[in-house]
Amino acid sequence: MAELNTVARPYTKAAFEFARDKGNLDQWSNLLSLAAQAVQDSDLDQLLGNPALTAEQKAGLVIAVCEKQIDDAGKNFISLLAENRRLALLPEISAQFDILKANLEMKVDVDLTTAFALDDAQQEKLAQALSSKLGREVKLTSQVDKSIIGGVVVRSSDLVIDGSVRARLAKLAEAMNS
Repeated sequence: MAELNTVARPYTKAAFEFARDKGNLDQWSNLLSLAAQAVQDSDLDQLLGNPALTAEQKAGLVIAVCEKQIDDAGKNFISLLAENRRLALLPEISAQFDILKANLEMKVDVDLTTAFALDDAQQEKLAQALSSKLGREVKLTSQVDKSIIGGVVVRSSDLVIDGSVRARLAKLAEAMNS
């Protein structure tokens, strides 16, 4: 996993800087997402793994899938990845690109897990509290998991705030057993 991050990073940085300078961050984000989904498709993945195909033909397959969202710069990027045998990195490049884009735009995606569904007002209040704590605009995605018993679990990339009753009970049990 770390190796994929390392190998994908220079491609991501180049694509991001180009898109930022051209003012096309959203377009490139959509393109990379679509291309990443394409190379993860089992049928296309099998074709891309065919050693009889040239790099140009492999790039052509991915470009054909992205036909409506790709410009000349995007075609060049996909061709470069194909020439360097890096098309499989597209999902990682897309993920890294979206992180860089969110950091630039001061936005963060937060996954919220609760024991019971929250109404819109509660979600908005929690989003505002997280926004002020993180110093970024928060996009909240919530889900219900009754196994946490009560409280909330907040996840955002490398940040986890576990305020669930299940976690508190686990800590209590650990303290009692030590």
